Amino acid sequence: LIRLYARHSITDQARGLFFEMQEWRCKPDVETYNALISVHGRAGQWRWAMSIFDDMLRAAVPPSRSSFNNLINACGSCGQWEEALKVCKRMTENGVGPDVVTHNIILSALKNGAQYGKALSYFELMKKKKVKPDTITFNIIISCLVKLEHYDKAVETFYLMRTTNALNCKPDIVTFSTIMHAYAASGQTTYVQAIFEMMIAEGINANIVCYNTLISAYASLGMSEKALEIFNSLEEKGFRPDIVSYTSLLNAYGKSGQPNKAREVFDSMSRISLKQNIVTYNALIDAYGTAGCWEEALKLLHIMECVGIQPNVVTICTLLAACGHCSQPEKTDSIISLAVFQGIQLNVNAFNTAIANFMNVEMYDKALCIYKTMKENGIEPDAVTFSILINGAAKIKSHIEAKKHFDEMLDMEINATVEACTALIYAYIKQGLLNEADLVFSKMKTFGCFPNVVTYTTLIHAYGMSGNWEKAYSLFEEMEMNNFGLDTIAYSTLMSVLNKGGQPERVVWLAERMREKDITFSEATYFELIAACSK
Repeated sequence: LIRLYARHSITDQARGLFFEMQEWRCKPDVETYNALISVHGRAGQWRWAMSIFDDMLRAAVPPSRSSFNNLINACGSCGQWEEALKVCKRMTENGVGPDVVTHNIILSALKNGAQYGKALSYFELMKKKKVKPDTITFNIIISCLVKLEHYDKAVETFYLMRTTNALNCKPDIVTFSTIMHAYAASGQTTYVQAIFEMMIAEGINANIVCYNTLISAYASLGMSEKALEIFNSLEEKGFRPDIVSYTSLLNAYGKSGQPNKAREVFDSMSRISLKQNIVTYNALIDAYGTAGCWEEALKLLHIMECVGIQPNVVTICTLLAACGHCSQPEKTDSIISLAVFQGIQLNVNAFNTAIANFMNVEMYDKALCIYKTMKENGIEPDAVTFSILINGAAKIKSHIEAKKHFDEMLDMEINATVEACTALIYAYIKQGLLNEADLVFSKMKTFGCFPNVVTYTTLIHAYGMSGNWEKAYSLFEEMEMNNFGLDTIAYSTLMSVLNKGGQPERVVWLAERMREKDITFSEATYFELIAACSK
């Protein structure tokens, strides 16, 4: 009867019968203890699970491997990864060797506790001990790699699973869904679709999670028509759109600048009795904010609170971003005050957005006040923080302040990013200090980062302004040699430099190059091409 209650997750009754059983002096066996430990773990009552395990030891009932695995799982599912590791150690000390199931539970515990790096280290330890991983092992590792934004390694692990001969390591629907998410998060929507089609071709039936990942991938790029097409196909495939489906579609309209369409999706949820959650509200607030509809975004916040949904730090970040989109940086302070009043702990993303709001309108001192508050609150700045600070200093034409922020970043042992280096280069260029800018450019590799299209374009423009078209053109050739995906802005900038340097034939050649590469001409491109042909 205890096992029956446990199987149906009726925790209190199972525990009550267990105590009653002891009162009648009926000795529970190991399977009874295992069932009790398991049901308490599923209920999130890891301390009770631990207590029952200790009771089993006191009753001289030898724990089995399942006993330890259930207890480790109880701790891990509640985020108690340290306790899970301690139980694993006790398991070994008791002469019960962990198997791949045990190791998977430990990995899962580390993942649930956001200890992604530790999970990867544990996996390396498994390999050294010749423990053969299975599909579940690899799924956890891929998930951790995605969380750490190590997308290339996640994909590499996926293809390793596909090429291995072991039948218990083949990718399953969880693997495919996770890899689709990895490609979506890195903005590679084409690959998301390709992985989806690969999964179908291998005979694995897609579930709602896979379709939601597809919708979300197109939504992240604002491809609302494609997102809607997949959304509409769900019922044809035998699936009922869930809250994730609706929120992803809503997000697609928000990203494509269609807040009214996003609101229609939001309202349609009520008509089918699908209750909106905090994620849905945040997505609609973002849709209004991105479109510059500040009043609508604020109204939605009040509606959200009226229906009993309290804002979280994502809501605050979204509202702070809306202040920037709506050119209302003065609202930033009131949003921060709202967070304090609501007891919401601001994170580094919230502070970065607030700092950027003031930097974008050259309110440098006010931005520094926010930065000071951030540090006083014990929030460590990251590379994004310093990129914003350096950019802000560049806008007020203070290369000294920009260099001070850059040095502070290095002193804090925060790796310099391409964005931070490019911002410092821009700060020097604004002051006409080309040699200093060039020095930062040449040192980027020693900082562990490499110039991108924006870095090169910034320098090309700078050399053009100084009348040195040869140097600007050599940077373009360097980009071509390194297979950089030049964009319209880079080409237009170089065309302008070459026109000023009296090189119209090179401008025409660049236009032909753009046509070959199917790069869209902008108004600036046409202007420079006409100017070149007029000479």
